[in-house]
Amino acid sequence: MLLFSYDSRKTSTIFSVIVFAMCFASAQSRTIDLVSNHKTNYKIILSKTASRWDTLAARTLQSSLQQISGALIPIADGTSPQSKHEIIFGEATHSARLKSFSRLKEDGFTITTIGETIYFYGNRKGALYAVATFLERYLRCRFYSRSVNVFPQQNSIVLPSIDIDEHPAFRYRSISSFETADDAYCQWHKLADSNDRRTWGLFVHTFHILLPPEKYFKGHPEYFALRDSLRVPEQPCLSNPEVFKIVVEELRKRMKENPAAAIWSVSQNDNGSYCQCEACRRIDEEEGSHSGSLLAFVNKVAREFPGKIISTLAYQYSRRPPMRIKPEKNVNIMLCSIEALRTHPLEADTSSDSFAHDLIGWSKLTNNLFIWDYVVQFTNLVSPFPNFHVLQPNIRLFSKYGAAMVFEQGAGNRAGAEFSELRSYLLAKLLWDPSLNVDSLMHDFLSGYYGNAGKYIRSYIDMMTSELIRSSAQLWIYDSPVNAMNNYLAPDLMKEYNAMFDSAEAAVAGQPEFFERVKTARLPLSYATLEQAKVIGEGESGTYIKEDDGGFRVNPKIRKLLNEFLSECKHIGNVQINEKQLSAETYGERYTLMLSKTMHNPLGLFKPVRFLTQPSWKYPANGEKTLTDGKRGDEDHHFNWLGFEGEDMDVVVDLQQLDTVRNVSADFLQNSFSWIFLPEEVEVSVSIDGKNFRIVSTVKNTIGVTREETSSPSYAFIKNFSCNFVPLTARYVRVRAANRKICPRWHPGYPGKAWIFTDEIVVE
Repeated sequence: MLLFSYDSRKTSTIFSVIVFAMCFASAQSRTIDLVSNHKTNYKIILSKTASRWDTLAARTLQSSLQQISGALIPIADGTSPQSKHEIIFGEATHSARLKSFSRLKEDGFTITTIGETIYFYGNRKGALYAVATFLERYLRCRFYSRSVNVFPQQNSIVLPSIDIDEHPAFRYRSISSFETADDAYCQWHKLADSNDRRTWGLFVHTFHILLPPEKYFKGHPEYFALRDSLRVPEQPCLSNPEVFKIVVEELRKRMKENPAAAIWSVSQNDNGSYCQCEACRRIDEEEGSHSGSLLAFVNKVAREFPGKIISTLAYQYSRRPPMRIKPEKNVNIMLCSIEALRTHPLEADTSSDSFAHDLIGWSKLTNNLFIWDYVVQFTNLVSPFPNFHVLQPNIRLFSKYGAAMVFEQGAGNRAGAEFSELRSYLLAKLLWDPSLNVDSLMHDFLSGYYGNAGKYIRSYIDMMTSELIRSSAQLWIYDSPVNAMNNYLAPDLMKEYNAMFDSAEAAVAGQPEFFERVKTARLPLSYATLEQAKVIGEGESGTYIKEDDGGFRVNPKIRKLLNEFLSECKHIGNVQINEKQLSAETYGERYTLMLSKTMHNPLGLFKPVRFLTQPSWKYPANGEKTLTDGKRGDEDHHFNWLGFEGEDMDVVVDLQQLDTVRNVSADFLQNSFSWIFLPEEVEVSVSIDGKNFRIVSTVKNTIGVTREETSSPSYAFIKNFSCNFVPLTARYVRVRAANRKICPRWHPGYPGKAWIFTDEIVVE
């Protein structure tokens, strides 16, 4: 594999080539015999004072040409005898024949031939990017993924005359994906690598770092946000002068420790608890946005550090630009599109609340604009997410309004995310040049990466995209394949999609590398099938099948699919199901446990339930049938869980006849990140007539606040509350689960209403 990564310092070689018109014209008709039958007369000229990036570019070209043709082109410095068979990098002595140099934009480059001599010039990493472009365009080389690159073998290399001059659309181009965790991939695709990322001293959501609640909140609650007459340690109070002093002092200390970092984020934490004190509220009201108090604070900080860039977020509550305040020249605005739908391009939404509207507003206030865009479904990384049709128009929109920097957030360094390789490839190309032909790029990738299966995968992508647009479904980054069952992932369509993948696998059945990539690409479709089976329940596509004798068994197709899914995930390694770092292994364990409990309710199955307190319409599960339908939930609270908000659960199960009852149990979910808590106690009472009930058992919750919850608020678990008692005769079973009513004091939702969730009342 070609190594394309070196640790190097930031350099600034800024120049371009201006040649005489006659000399350039004479070069147009020539061809260059770079390699003939594995041999070459050429040498690479590299100045002794060449930058690290120019040196890396020269060495990369040398090793790549040798890999392609077998010919090793020697590298010499500018003091060697001059000849016409040279490849010259940078301002080497042998470049004196050129008339003059002109300025290139950062990372821009020029590739020029004069006669039989080839020149590579670049600003900063420009020469390295020029080599990648040269290898792709003229020698058909490809870097499809961090582990798949193609260098076609050639006995001879004949080149046409070349005159390429390219500049990036954005000064900073970054993608968060499994592919871009590899520097070689980033350097080939002209993206920010680990060297570029070191320019950030702090990177987003930094107030908890600059003003640690554990250090200051107990002694000085006034440093933190006022919410509903209470101080909470979620965001700082930005009008408090002591907060300003502490933040500036902390920044000075960190800048001294890391003087090379040029950009420092002073930005809101990842929650909505902005300060509501009179001083902060007054600024926000005057500015028509919560960005008012934030930007006033950040501007003040920026004036303390004129030699640094101070970056801040325009995110969620602060996304709308202020009416009067403008960012200081050294303030970078990081504008985030987290709420936006992806069914249509961002520019299609022209409402006053739209991202596009705010983008236009911020573009009028600053030319130091950083776009944080999202290109993955965070709640289900391994799930179909047909957003390819909006990638180019959205990037064009960012360019249209002068964004200088763009960060595309994918699945991060997590393997197995849906079409991670293809999505990263397209985004990288478009961030450099938004005008490229996406259809050609996609065809090139699919045919090269999947071989003969590529055309079937293209049909799959096109069909799903068409179905999404036709249905006008709301495609957003916090959704699931279950919610798409009525549109682009409807049951009939799922069958067609699977048929396409059957054809794709058959097309490369004898080619192990292509076949394995197709299997990886199919993972999201398998995952969607597994998730949908949970809510379908009974039948061919559900988790269980009804037997002729009235009994139930786990659907063998679903069990087989689960095993295949887990096997493929294990083969890939490091597959995470969602942004909360749910591993495929844990997902499988949860799913298997859920299957083991499905349809287990000896006396209560399908019996009617009377609700003495009504569940919330927000989490209705399977409606009135939920608590006795035999379907069980796992740690994902979105499906098969019935929710009660801020009040007790109080229900009566009618067994429809007198029977002997000895145990009543129910599972409850705790996911404090979503404000879901275990009940404080579960009480069971029974009755013969449905009017007079006798309490037979009470089980109190003995689980306190866990370390997992305080260290990771996304932590979730299920606890079974089992009420055992002396066997007795009853027809009606009443279950009351006591809700704690409000979130605990340590929770960011305090004093909001707490939830309790249950999925089934099992009567035995």
